[in-house]
Amino acid sequence: MDFNGKRIWIVGASSGIGQALARELAGRGARLVLSGRSVDPLKTLARELGQGEVVPFDISDPESLDDARGEILLGGPLDGMITTAAMYDPGYVSQIERDSARKLVEVNLLGTLWFAQAAKGLLREGGQLVIFGSVAGYFGLPKGQLYSASKAAVINLVESLRVEFAPEIDVRLISPGFVNTRLTEKNDFDMPFMIEPDAAARRIADGLAGRKFETHFPRRLTWGLKMLRRLPYRLSLWLTARM
Repeated sequence: MDFNGKRIWIVGASSGIGQALARELAGRGARLVLSGRSVDPLKTLARELGQGEVVPFDISDPESLDDARGEILLGGPLDGMITTAAMYDPGYVSQIERDSARKLVEVNLLGTLWFAQAAKGLLREGGQLVIFGSVAGYFGLPKGQLYSASKAAVINLVESLRVEFAPEIDVRLISPGFVNTRLTEKNDFDMPFMIEPDAAARRIADGLAGRKFETHFPRRLTWGLKMLRRLPYRLSLWLTARM
């Protein structure tokens, strides 16, 4: 996609990758709709960029999403919809609290589903629906079990959507590795090949400008995890037990 003059909705724009991506796409000429749960950071970002419709909502709440959808439609159809929204609560399965687990699934998986369902009424024909998975979804990784499971489900969902929505909607999958955000600050282990949000945003924008279904980075990490998935379980589980 050539972003110049295109109307793009970014969910999760109040911080992290979403905020960096808003800056990157604005620099490429996109007209933005900025969403997240917290209105003040969105307004601050819009002032910084000198543009941007601010539409706060909670992606895990379908009624909140419906209200946002109605407001956005007043400005006409979209050329792109991007959701970076996610919850991350690292820990072993035995440590997961039920309320936290329920909320994580509501945001990461169900919120993605509600967002995708809204695409057909919002996007122009040929518009992009961009959903964030994670390399954590490639294989079950230590101390990220529920997050990994939710992102594995998201990846599966996006693969289905790619076929179901074609050719009217161009569905894309983004699979980041470790990016320096408030989510990765929760980790207490070494994170190889960590990159900054601005670098991640450039790679995402470049990927969306191309034709590939999935944009994944950094390659030194992602290709290794993709290969892990292809190994026999006897070997792959032995390797992950030593991570």
